[in-house]
Amino acid sequence: MSKKERLVAAIENGTVIDHIPSEKTYEVANILNLQNLDTVVTIGYNYLSKKIGRKGIIKVENKFFSDEEISRLSVVAPNAVLNIIKNYEVVEKKKVETPDELHGIVKCNNPKCITNNEPMKTVFTVIDKDKGVIRCHYCDKEQDISKVELL
Repeated sequence: MSKKERLVAAIENGTVIDHIPSEKTYEVANILNLQNLDTVVTIGYNYLSKKIGRKGIIKVENKFFSDEEISRLSVVAPNAVLNIIKNYEVVEKKKVETPDELHGIVKCNNPKCITNNEPMKTVFTVIDKDKGVIRCHYCDKEQDISKVELL
């Protein structure tokens, strides 16, 4: 790749989150608490993408995300791709996938739900990954994952 083609500086070790819908880039940074890291974080958005039109890219040096962090990411950017970088090389590509259940990530939008009235974690079952439909384990209320409030 020539210097002209490279959009953002390479990282030696860490994770590149690619194919984020452009408008979700800063939301991804927030749900992953990237502002609290003491390592270099590069955020770019509105890059041209053949797949999604415009995309965001986030590079995080010396950080590898946990399954719980990836589950949080899946709510906001379910088709993002994680590139795991070691010694300047992509050693693994992980497609972010919404898990079958979301624990303590999403707020139930039913004000009468026990999770909004008692100190307890929410649990949602993902009932349609393609359409983004989730159901509260406690009150059975269905929600559109693209309109949820994150905890």
